[in-house]
Amino acid sequence: MTTSAYDVLARIRAARVAPQPAGERCEMCAEPIAEEHRHVVNVEDRQLMCVCPGCYLLFTDTHARLRYRAVPDRYLVFEDFGVDRSRWEALQIPVGLAFFFRNSALDRTVAFYPGPAGATESELDLGAWQEVRTADPRVDLPASDTEALLVHLPAGSDSARGYLVPIDACYELVGRMRTLWRGFDGGAEARDQLRRFFAAVEARGKVVTR
Repeated sequence: MTTSAYDVLARIRAARVAPQPAGERCEMCAEPIAEEHRHVVNVEDRQLMCVCPGCYLLFTDTHARLRYRAVPDRYLVFEDFGVDRSRWEALQIPVGLAFFFRNSALDRTVAFYPGPAGATESELDLGAWQEVRTADPRVDLPASDTEALLVHLPAGSDSARGYLVPIDACYELVGRMRTLWRGFDGGAEARDQLRRFFAAVEARGKVVTR
């Protein structure tokens, strides 16, 4: 028998009132899940939810108008990225790392950067963002709500690197950096975490040229 999204929501309500055994469980149906698991985005509440494979598959239709959307597992590396230091500075982001995604509930692109308090939203200058889109149309490739454009401008570099990554990878990176953050610029441990993260993205990502 096929399980519908309405069946899942009914199970969510039941799971909220029934006590559950210890251990990590699907936030939709309360089934046990592995430490490495998938996520869906609650579009209205801007929350990531840990889910089992069955619940994840219910929300993979990218064209359906659903409250929940499955986070894809797509990594792209944008070769010869079209953002230089001057365009980056025009965005007025105080550090050399940020992720951008289209929030469908707000119907606009939002930007976040890491810091000692976690993910901090940056007021995105629409004119400066439009210049970035014109300079490199690949920035529009991420799917709304579930994928992000991750931009890294290393210290001393005049050229930024651009990547398409799952939105949960961005929040995981920011969370790890928050726990390691020291001083004004994050410190050596945070920078080392950043190097290892981008090495992994480069290794698994598909290179996309202009």
